[in-house]
Amino acid sequence: MADANNKIGSGRAIKNCCGFHWRGKASIIIPLITLPLLLYGFMIDKKAWLCMYLVVNMALFWVTEAIPLYLTALFPVVFLPAFGILPSEKVCSFYFSDTVVMFLGGLLIALAIEYSNLHQRIALTTILIVGCSPRRLHFGLIMVTCFISLWISNSAATAMMCPIVKAVLNEMDAQNIFAIYKSQEEEPVEEGDPPHPSTISLAFYFGIAYASSIGGCGTLIGTGTNLTYKGLYDTRFPNSEEKVDFPIFMAYALPFVVVVLIILTFLSLQITHMGLFRPNSKVGQEVKKGTEGQNVVKALIKERKKELGPMSCHEIQVALLFVLMIFLLFTRRPGLFTGWGDFLNAQKIGSGPPVFFCTMLLFALPTQYTFFKYCCGKAPFPGQTLDACLSWLYCNKYTPFGLCFLLGGGFALAEGSRVSGMAKMLGGSLSFAAKMDHVLVVSMCIIISLFCTAFASNVAICNILIPIFSEMALAIKAHPITLTFPSALACSLAFHLPVSTPPNAIISGYTGLKTKYMALAGILPTFWSFFCLLFTGTVWTIVIYPSTKEFPEWAE
Repeated sequence: MADANNKIGSGRAIKNCCGFHWRGKASIIIPLITLPLLLYGFMIDKKAWLCMYLVVNMALFWVTEAIPLYLTALFPVVFLPAFGILPSEKVCSFYFSDTVVMFLGGLLIALAIEYSNLHQRIALTTILIVGCSPRRLHFGLIMVTCFISLWISNSAATAMMCPIVKAVLNEMDAQNIFAIYKSQEEEPVEEGDPPHPSTISLAFYFGIAYASSIGGCGTLIGTGTNLTYKGLYDTRFPNSEEKVDFPIFMAYALPFVVVVLIILTFLSLQITHMGLFRPNSKVGQEVKKGTEGQNVVKALIKERKKELGPMSCHEIQVALLFVLMIFLLFTRRPGLFTGWGDFLNAQKIGSGPPVFFCTMLLFALPTQYTFFKYCCGKAPFPGQTLDACLSWLYCNKYTPFGLCFLLGGGFALAEGSRVSGMAKMLGGSLSFAAKMDHVLVVSMCIIISLFCTAFASNVAICNILIPIFSEMALAIKAHPITLTFPSALACSLAFHLPVSTPPNAIISGYTGLKTKYMALAGILPTFWSFFCLLFTGTVWTIVIYPSTKEFPEWAE
């Protein structure tokens, strides 16, 4: 009996040890498992295999998250110089490149929009314009989230919209318009756990999460994956005549990957979760009843907007600086006409300076200008300083600076792969694709990206796949943009699991929904994503980049 108890106790100890300390074990086991790559590289004296050892370890650490993503991204700082692939100065310069500076400036401007509460005003105003019946409300919330996530991070857009959705749904429940939670019979939950959201409620939450991911694809600053792609492409193909600039990126991604896909996603959720074309179903009847009570919701939205008060000087300034940033990015070097960057062409001006110019103004300008009346006035004077449009303490608290390491690590790794010859070796091994039809090759790249991004960080997957697809394009004599651009956008379109992307994780934690519902809800959006990306990669690419029909001379 004692032996049996000892076996049970030791079994529990092993289980607890593996459960709580697997990361420490993995951080030792992973480098040991991949050690043959390193030994083989030293034996044949080929740096490509040394770089392969680094890439495989980083990929495994990124996927398992045995150590933090951002720490893994710093591996190139240590190992690329140690393996004799790149000097330290070159490696470290990637961690604060023009693309990283643009990304950081975009994050700070997004924080300024949140800091001034401008995003709430935009959301509530748009919802009032669109309408407050369940279907119109669903459409309005999705479109507002999609628009906001074009300019601020997907996580911030989702986190901002969750309380608005919850307030609307609670009001629906209070007025007995439709049920916002499943019954215990429909979805049993443990005692003490909150009830599970109803099918209609899930439509609203899935809508804002998916809209954040889709909207982030529309602009260069919409999500870190886009800027990661720009940095990887510019690093690998510095002589490319086809540039990935702000206006070109929007023209490429916005029409089909954002506008068409968001409409198809809205219709998909309407069909699967809100009884569209099924008016006699239980859900369809509840939505019909909700249409009759839309005035209640409209009153709630109006009340929340009234609480914001009139538009403040702070909000106006942030809005103007945001518009100025977009204007400067569009007119820097648009190609259609001479931009301001062409006039100031003593040195090349990238996308970082115009973004950070507006960012610096946010820290310099006050939230209001009442101090002017004290300049020539008499005492009493104000006893405290005025706040700026953006607070550094606020930025320091909410800016994910680690993302800059993640971007920089990917850029350094891509350059190391190129210099060592590893990327060329991998691309050459995929040269069998030269015998395949071009549409099938693009389809294969998109499917691989959509599949991989469902299980790991979007930026990490982009850092891993894009250098491989770049070398594959050279091996099969295809223009690199045709394979890499749609694949990079695919890395942001993850709809199935909470771990796939931050918006999914936010709504999962906020509502306590079960993963099986998200896995099923993401099937149609993923299906539409593939076809929108395929059309963009095969047809729309030729419209935006006419020269991609042929293999370019600069890539020879």
